[in-house]
Amino acid sequence: MTSRQIAVAALDLAETHGSDALTMRSLATRLNRRPSSLYNHIGGRDDLIERMRALIVEEIDTSSFATESWDVALISWAHSYLAAFATRPNCIRLLATTPVTDPSTLRMYEIVVTALGHGGWPNGEGIAVVRTVEAHVLGSALDLIAPSNLAALAIVPVELENLRRNLDPAHAAHASARFAFDLGITALVDGLRSRSGTRAAAAPGTQ
Repeated sequence: MTSRQIAVAALDLAETHGSDALTMRSLATRLNRRPSSLYNHIGGRDDLIERMRALIVEEIDTSSFATESWDVALISWAHSYLAAFATRPNCIRLLATTPVTDPSTLRMYEIVVTALGHGGWPNGEGIAVVRTVEAHVLGSALDLIAPSNLAALAIVPVELENLRRNLDPAHAAHASARFAFDLGITALVDGLRSRSGTRAAAAPGTQ
């Protein structure tokens, strides 16, 4: 038994039964171990959560920050971030509401804020950009498991004409969570680009 195996099992348990079901006792039961034996590999619940976070961060690609302008790289990062959490929506609340100490996550943030700094963002505001993008990504990950439509056309009163027109099945392609994510991240980055007061910075090494 390794700490990584324990973290993998914890992710699976939290996703299957919800983050509230994740305790050292329930995890030990899942692994056919005594709770005390887990502490030979895990420092406690906080350590476990950070190891779970590290597993997800492994799947998030930051390579575009080395080759693309900050705005293009943010969109690529957001798509990769969404993919990593899309299959683990039940883990979002757990990971989004605990302090980050995992070294790999901190390194990821370092890559992002460094690129933002090169793109003209002042110190401090880079973190705000990161949090803004993360909020959209994590909200979208939850939206992916929500009902596919905002509301069923059949239950909308006839007097709500504009809502009914927007819910028409002819517009179904625009009603998906994926379309909403793409629209949102594009609009968000367009707004950030405008706020930065600069044109998209040239990719590192291209000047």
